[in-house]
Amino acid sequence: MFVENVEWQIRQQPHHAMIAIFRRKTRVAAALFLILVVYLIVGLVPEHRDTLYGFTYVRTSYDWSKQPLKYPISKYTPLPTGRPLQLPKVQYAFTTDTSPEGVAREGVLASRRAEVKDAFVKSWTSYKNVGFGYDELMPVSGRGRDAPGFGGWGATLVDSLSTLWIMGLKDEFYEAAAAAVTIDWADTRDTSCNFFETTIRHLGGLLGAYDLSLETALLEKAIELGDMLYMAYDTPNHMPPFWLDFDDAKDGNQVAGNHDPSASVTSSSLEFTRLAQLTGNDKYYDAINRVTLVLDEWQNRTALPGMWPTFFDFKQLQLDSDSSFTLGALADSLYEYLPKTYAILGGLEPIYEKLYRGAMDTIIKNLLFRPMTPNKDDILFSGNVYVSSDTGPHLTAEGQHLACFVGGMFGLGSKLFNIPEHLEIGEKITRGCVWAYDAMPTGIMPEIFNLFKCDTLEPCEWDEALWEDEANTQLTKGFKNARDPRYLLRPEAVESVFLMYRMTGNAEYQEMAWRMFQAIRNATETDLAFSSIQSVRDVDTVKTDSMESFWLAETLRYLYLTFSSPDLVNLDDFVLNTEAHPLRRPK
Repeated sequence: MFVENVEWQIRQQPHHAMIAIFRRKTRVAAALFLILVVYLIVGLVPEHRDTLYGFTYVRTSYDWSKQPLKYPISKYTPLPTGRPLQLPKVQYAFTTDTSPEGVAREGVLASRRAEVKDAFVKSWTSYKNVGFGYDELMPVSGRGRDAPGFGGWGATLVDSLSTLWIMGLKDEFYEAAAAAVTIDWADTRDTSCNFFETTIRHLGGLLGAYDLSLETALLEKAIELGDMLYMAYDTPNHMPPFWLDFDDAKDGNQVAGNHDPSASVTSSSLEFTRLAQLTGNDKYYDAINRVTLVLDEWQNRTALPGMWPTFFDFKQLQLDSDSSFTLGALADSLYEYLPKTYAILGGLEPIYEKLYRGAMDTIIKNLLFRPMTPNKDDILFSGNVYVSSDTGPHLTAEGQHLACFVGGMFGLGSKLFNIPEHLEIGEKITRGCVWAYDAMPTGIMPEIFNLFKCDTLEPCEWDEALWEDEANTQLTKGFKNARDPRYLLRPEAVESVFLMYRMTGNAEYQEMAWRMFQAIRNATETDLAFSSIQSVRDVDTVKTDSMESFWLAETLRYLYLTFSSPDLVNLDDFVLNTEAHPLRRPK
């Protein structure tokens, strides 16, 4: 798959190339094997190699753009036309402080940026030494692994491109880009790919790297992938399935699923819209617009009007067959993408504002809760709702790390749609997640936990007897349990902290981010990189030998940007997809 990259490594970095080669099991003597590989790779260059925009480019061996559609579209819905609206500013109006205190503060921030960058470089170097062909580094054992459904297309490689650029690691960026443009999307052991993950990590990663660097070869590789992913919409009703099965796509046998996570089948609007803007090809926008129209049709017809359920039956186009509602796992980015897609369309498609406003009204009334704490902390969380046909909505006061993005979402909606109270809500949710970090012995929030809730969003009296009777009293008061105590290197809490800093200008959020980074580094660092841990309750952490690509793509990127100049990835110039890839807003 990465033939040209291996050739390059052999010529330029033989030590790293040997490491990449030695990771494969061999049945012959090592010396003979290495000689044979060098001869075959350097001497027998694939016929589809090309030189494109200064890169050695490998075109995918199956051209999906030429694949006939089983269910062709007679006329594509075009991108909205006209000059983008003058949308309200998202980012706070920062000024440069040239006072002695301001200069000293910049020195502190520069030091913090350097420490975050060091963590990234350590992780990146260890991944690179294992081999770009792997999706992930196993940070304890030092092996590489491919994630199920990711195609073996170097998820960490592609996901990290924008971080390399943002951190000023330009030599490393061009080395990684040279490898990325050799990916052959048809060269995979998998029979299908995860449509959602491939869209946000690979397609989003290539588009974000292009929007930062303007390296056209990256856009060409994104178009190849976009044409493959577009086939997910070639179903009888043009709704995508969870899995893009390659043979089914070629044979015209795809159908949408009848119980798919709602986020997975609705969260391509940013990436496909940006691809349509860059290529002028309306087919990408038409595909996601059809999904958006279904969301609009069903928004007020579900068991909890205003929201959509956790699971969709897209096969029958019945979105009322599930009675569970959440902003956490399985549904999250459906809601996240509403204000973001509005922004990347320059405000020219009002349906996204309509969907956002309707959803947030329902969320505020039904999903948000204030935890009962001894100090009556002014914080909020987003829980889960199940709607009973007999008793109506029932709220479970469950917190999820995944749901910590909600603070930033409310903040963005507040700015774009001029809803000041949403910024206040977003700040309270963000501070709630930081409170949950501070409450644990490691200084890191659990993956999933339960809290005691107040009856309203207003302060309530602490009930010591209830806590002693129902809670794990080894936890901080306010927690009922930490039923999934893992930390998976997730970014959502630092994501909202970053966004709140950029939207409010309040330097207190930088201090929160620094405290969180130190806690994460202390709890997760290994000899090679950083690892997910078994429990945030144990200071002597057990590493689980996993480092997903979002550690480099999101967690460290958000932290670095929090301590950087506000002009670096300005929120009035870019929209960040759910994997933190910066997509340029049209002007």
